[in-house]
Amino acid sequence: MPGNSSVVNVVVAGLGGQGVLKASGILADTAFRAGLDVKKSEIHGMSQRGGSVSSDVRFGDRVFSPMVPAGEADFLVVLTASQIDVARPVLKADGILIHPGLVDETRLANKRSLNVALLGALARHLNLAENLWHAAIKAALPEKLHAANLQAFAIGRNP
Repeated sequence: MPGNSSVVNVVVAGLGGQGVLKASGILADTAFRAGLDVKKSEIHGMSQRGGSVSSDVRFGDRVFSPMVPAGEADFLVVLTASQIDVARPVLKADGILIHPGLVDETRLANKRSLNVALLGALARHLNLAENLWHAAIKAALPEKLHAANLQAFAIGRNP
């Protein structure tokens, strides 16, 4: 995992209704299942009207604050291209941008699974076991959505 510290900083950003909070919850649960200390915070903004939403997830050996300081995100996961420039200031100079262009959306069984597909793309960079991701995805979603979202995760992880 990146950085000199034992804490990994991830910001998930998008628009209301795109699954930002669901994606950050799955990431936080996966890190927790791996035995890591996890902190999460959310900024809803005008989320109910399709406005900007972001969620910070920090995990590692010991995490003291839930907020990712500006310019300190190791990873920025953006669910819509229109939010890349809005959210980019949180990303550190050598941070990694995970964006919708990394996923072939035509391969998704359900277009609403893009958030989970982008978690798959993020997972390529994190040392978190695939079975923990799968367990967190299943815990976060109703059973009828498991197959489509596990497929989306696999598409993002193995493009």
